[in-house]
Amino acid sequence: MTRHVAVIDIGKTNAKVALVDLADLREVALRRMANAPVLDGPYPHHDVELLWSFILDSLAEINREQRIDAISITTHGATGALVDTAGELALPVLDYEFAGPDTLAEDYDTNRPAFAETGTPRLPVGLNLGAQLFWQQKRFPAEFAKAAAILMYPQYWALRLTGVAANEVTSLGCHTDLWNPWKADFSSLVDKMQWRHLMVPVRPAKDRLGPILPALAIRTGLDPQTPVFCGLHDSNASLLPHLLSDTPPFSVVSTGTWVVTMAVGGNKIALDPARDTLVNVNALGNPVPSARFMGGREFSLLTEGQSDDWTEADIATVLARKTSLLPSTQQGSGPFPHHRAAWLDADGINGGQRFAAISFYLALMTATCLDLIDAGGPTTVEGPFARNRLFTRMLAAATARAVIASEAATGTSIGAALLASDQGTVQGAGERFEPPVDPAWADYARSWRAAVDAQG
Repeated sequence: MTRHVAVIDIGKTNAKVALVDLADLREVALRRMANAPVLDGPYPHHDVELLWSFILDSLAEINREQRIDAISITTHGATGALVDTAGELALPVLDYEFAGPDTLAEDYDTNRPAFAETGTPRLPVGLNLGAQLFWQQKRFPAEFAKAAAILMYPQYWALRLTGVAANEVTSLGCHTDLWNPWKADFSSLVDKMQWRHLMVPVRPAKDRLGPILPALAIRTGLDPQTPVFCGLHDSNASLLPHLLSDTPPFSVVSTGTWVVTMAVGGNKIALDPARDTLVNVNALGNPVPSARFMGGREFSLLTEGQSDDWTEADIATVLARKTSLLPSTQQGSGPFPHHRAAWLDADGINGGQRFAAISFYLALMTATCLDLIDAGGPTTVEGPFARNRLFTRMLAAATARAVIASEAATGTSIGAALLASDQGTVQGAGERFEPPVDPAWADYARSWRAAVDAQG
């Protein structure tokens, strides 16, 4: 019986290994490390060897405390690995915040598919994986020619664990330009660039790729037959439990470095690629209207070294004064990619009022994303922002719909662990926030939207 699943969760800011108990869908062990790119070498890239040591050490430590029955994997998107016939990297795993691909933007834009084909908006730096690969092939042709496979990031780690090469749709469908979600096949870009022979078989996220490699079983102390599952993109891991249990329409907000909003069963709407809307592909292979902004990064920058203590008096002051932060702290992506951040009516505010205004800003940006994908029904917030009551209360006020704050510390880990489960449905838990009765909250949201509109 599979009960305890170790989830390798590589986020853009932090890497984690969590042990999930499938009996009650909770994390019973967690290891974490900061995840920062290496800035030397041919370009900024992920320190995969440091991450690999962290993964193996964490698996060994956790397994000594509680037997690991299976391993699953989830990672951030916009990342892939070029590996040679021996499974070694042909080129370092590029950091998607590196601006190098922009130097070939004009050439790339003549080759990339239209939004109607892929549901992928044109994004800056390396946020379109296709742009990364295009740049790598042009700048490092000899090294690129050594590649035998292009792997999405979760499946790169799966290869290192099992020796089995695979790909999977949630990462392929995450604003890569590489996937056509309507045809469930690679996009025209893959054929135009003659990359199809590098694309290893696409397998379901729930596929058991194989047991852990014998040398790794010795290194970690795990049972040599410990199965490793194919894995999936992190925002889709947050969505999966709700796909299994919730009744549409509903929406899920996955929070981490990125805040990703996903609508299931909502009204069909024409997405605006200029505002960072996109079509994700869920773990069942179906297209999901989505929108996002770099909310976790913004929160970290705005609150660094600041207290998160606040009082109800602080909230009343912010609501009455309409103290607000306008977008965008992180430009180039999100629903207002070209707006410059500005504070309104913020003179003399204290730390608690500042924290409240920041939380309200993030909630209103999230509400904007939900509007852009015409989300309906209740909204479940997964990840760190679920613990911010000011965020969840303002999100309920701004959307005029219920918001459920997930109790899971890491929603991605629970979803990824379910890949190893035979459960048909799951029961989530969380605090439910109804739209506030106090009209000042909705009035604040209307005022913020008017101020954003006035920004142009």
